[in-house]
Amino acid sequence: MPVKTTCPYCGVGCGVVADRDPAGAVTVRGDPLHPANFGRLCAKGSALAETVDLEGRLLEPMVNGRAASWDAALGHVAEGFSKAIREHGPDAVAFYVSGQLLTEDYYVVNKLAKGFVGTANIDTNSRLCMASSVVGHKRAFGSDTVPGCYEDLELADLLVLVGSNAAWCHPILHQRMLAAKAKNPACRIVVIDPRRTATCEGADLHLPVRSGSDSVLFNGLLAYLAKNKAADGAFVGDFTTGAEAALAQVAGQTVAHTADVCGLTGGAVEQFFSWFAKTERVVTLYSQGINQSSSGVDKVNAIINCHLLTGRIGKPGMGPFSLTGQPNAMGGREVGGLANQLAAHMEIENPRHRELVQRFWRSPVIAGKTGLKAVEMFDAMAAGRIKAVWIMSTNPLVSLPDATRARAALDACDLVVVSDCMRNTDTTRHGHVLLPATAWGEKDGTVTNSERRISRQRPFLPAPGSARPDWRIICDVARRMGFSGFDYTSVAEIFREHASLSGFENNGVRDFDLSALSTLDDRAYETLAPVQWPVTRDYPTGTPRLFETGGFFTPDRKARFIPVVPRPPKNPTSREHPLILNTGRIRDQWHTMTRTGKSPRLMMHMFEPCAEFHPEDARKAGLDDGALARLSSPWGQMVARVTVTAEQRRGCVFVPMHWNGEYAGDGLINALVNPATDPISGQPESKHTPVKAEPYLPKWHAFILSRYEIERPEKGYWVSGRTGMCWRMELAIEERPASWRDWARAQLRAEQADIEWIAYRDPSIGRYRYASIRDGRLEGCIFIASDHKLVSRSWLTNLFAENSLSPKARMSLLTGQPLEAGEDIGPIVCSCFGIGQRQISAEINKGARNVEAIGQRLKAGTNCGACKPEIGKLLNGAPVPKPLPA
Repeated sequence: MPVKTTCPYCGVGCGVVADRDPAGAVTVRGDPLHPANFGRLCAKGSALAETVDLEGRLLEPMVNGRAASWDAALGHVAEGFSKAIREHGPDAVAFYVSGQLLTEDYYVVNKLAKGFVGTANIDTNSRLCMASSVVGHKRAFGSDTVPGCYEDLELADLLVLVGSNAAWCHPILHQRMLAAKAKNPACRIVVIDPRRTATCEGADLHLPVRSGSDSVLFNGLLAYLAKNKAADGAFVGDFTTGAEAALAQVAGQTVAHTADVCGLTGGAVEQFFSWFAKTERVVTLYSQGINQSSSGVDKVNAIINCHLLTGRIGKPGMGPFSLTGQPNAMGGREVGGLANQLAAHMEIENPRHRELVQRFWRSPVIAGKTGLKAVEMFDAMAAGRIKAVWIMSTNPLVSLPDATRARAALDACDLVVVSDCMRNTDTTRHGHVLLPATAWGEKDGTVTNSERRISRQRPFLPAPGSARPDWRIICDVARRMGFSGFDYTSVAEIFREHASLSGFENNGVRDFDLSALSTLDDRAYETLAPVQWPVTRDYPTGTPRLFETGGFFTPDRKARFIPVVPRPPKNPTSREHPLILNTGRIRDQWHTMTRTGKSPRLMMHMFEPCAEFHPEDARKAGLDDGALARLSSPWGQMVARVTVTAEQRRGCVFVPMHWNGEYAGDGLINALVNPATDPISGQPESKHTPVKAEPYLPKWHAFILSRYEIERPEKGYWVSGRTGMCWRMELAIEERPASWRDWARAQLRAEQADIEWIAYRDPSIGRYRYASIRDGRLEGCIFIASDHKLVSRSWLTNLFAENSLSPKARMSLLTGQPLEAGEDIGPIVCSCFGIGQRQISAEINKGARNVEAIGQRLKAGTNCGACKPEIGKLLNGAPVPKPLPA
């Protein structure tokens, strides 16, 4: 029976319909009635069914590397935490949680930490993506409120995307924007980003700002708006305070000065400022490029200032809009998942709020001060101040900056507890106790997306092995620690308490209010339709927008302008580290790949960690397109495949953040990342790290394709994953083995008597090729060369689908050319339908003249649309950067 649930990836919060047939096969499709996506799913969401198998799952509790009963494991955790608290006080323990948790999970762990243990040392990986936005909202609005909704993106006449590659990171929203633009000739899109990303392909103007200069740009816009009489005097006078101070801060800032500091042309800046000033319906969407900065809070407020001055907030088609990164980052903020919050958007530094929450919870204590934020928390572990930590549903040894130091911090901690659904991650390897949690498809609860919309996540799979929901694990430990108040029997019961607290003595003074949902019975909770908070007696069906006529949540109910003094990023470039490292996401992978890395089709778009360089920077560093580069910073180093592209700003290098010890050797980018943080939000500076780049020149390069998982080397550069019907590994080899033949046979498990072995060797040019065949089917192949210029992998991968290799296919394995053995489709462009670059180029040569024609002929671009920018480049004859031959 089909089950309506919610996608577990980005903050768009798409509705999903999942089904499981009698044989156990799972299918997923977009929910056509869900207001976030109306039936569309991106490539990641479309591939969800490929990620729900049990391979690699953590299915039983583990204590010190050995299987244990739940009773033993929970007792070990409860006693370990209790002992640390008895001997060192409540602040000797910590909880590091995740936007992958459901709201009900988040609620009970926050209640345990702040109301019963009595520590605010609970923080979340949302600290790494949205903390600056939280603080910016609170400074301006008095609350962490996103004023608008997704409908505004379709009503706006100007969409400004700042530090947001929405085409890849929020593709369903981006397609909604482009569809609205196609219907509205007046609509324009501006993209502000140092890189020319895929999002720029649908834009009318791209401003490639100098890294870290966003505050200068929006201060300049504020000055321009004031000078050109674009201010809404009535709104400013009636509903805001502090405008004079904010305008005095930017007085005299000119377009020319702004352009010079931001590294832009005066004409481009003037164009953007003029469009903003003359367009009533403006939405400014911002994401990690703004938040992940040592001055991220100020950047957020610089944006909000411009909307307050023009009164463009809370009305249809206008407002500042924070695009959240995770599926439930917003839900975590609602229940106080950050170290500086209390539940229901209350403030830990506010005595009235502390008293109210403690009274509602009937808890023995309440945390009295802000706890340690993410980076501080791991520093405290390293220093020995935190004796026990519980990590839930996240992989901080991959996602935290200065990841090597984070690893050392875990190793220094007396007790490390990890709740996860996967057995082997970079973090679980350092856990003393591993607790098997349910995964997407098995979990039951709610999530909140970027537009404040609460949706149900419903289970359609049974919990495997001994896996349990996170809320139940937390409650079991709480009871063993002697705490009452954790006797919940269902997620519906937890949700009702959460909703009741939001309305407790609220009376409209707090933004977050679900009081109309506090009496839902179990059946009503089960069938709860997506709804935007606040959900109150006056607004029982939810609230799309806030602040159109003021009503902010400051003491005087007026929004605050914040004077912004731009600050350069910490740790600037130097002669030793002349480039600026910028990290981020790619189109088809999610976070640390524990889910998306299981999907063969998602691995095909970009298989290796890549480093994008401007041609001039590549030339200076001696780097060739497709070769390998070693990047190093004052904090660490890594190796990545070089992509040379003019779409990268000079002086900058971009590297994705996904690869880790499960999928690559020496591919962890956060080992390099600057651990500097915003002094208010505590969010790390992930977009600005000084680095140097130099060629990485191994003696040999190789790739392996095999029907069987390939053994990973203990050291050196390697990348592994499943693509199509085979496993694939890319290798850089420092030392030649005594015999290439023997090494290759060992890699391909070719010692069996029924294996047919074919080989090509040319030592004079350093080329070796081997293949193993059983009963006419290709079992595996290895290609070795003394340089990185190896053959395309796509047609070789397709050979694994053949039941019997033809003579030409066998010959192709030796020559390294298709020879009619299979089509070389080239690098994958459309992951939804597996369409390669060569296939699209062939249709262009046959007369296809637009993206729609390509879609009609190949289906490419007709599902999620995230590949449309790449198709557009091919149509325009522009090169599409690729990390290496597919």
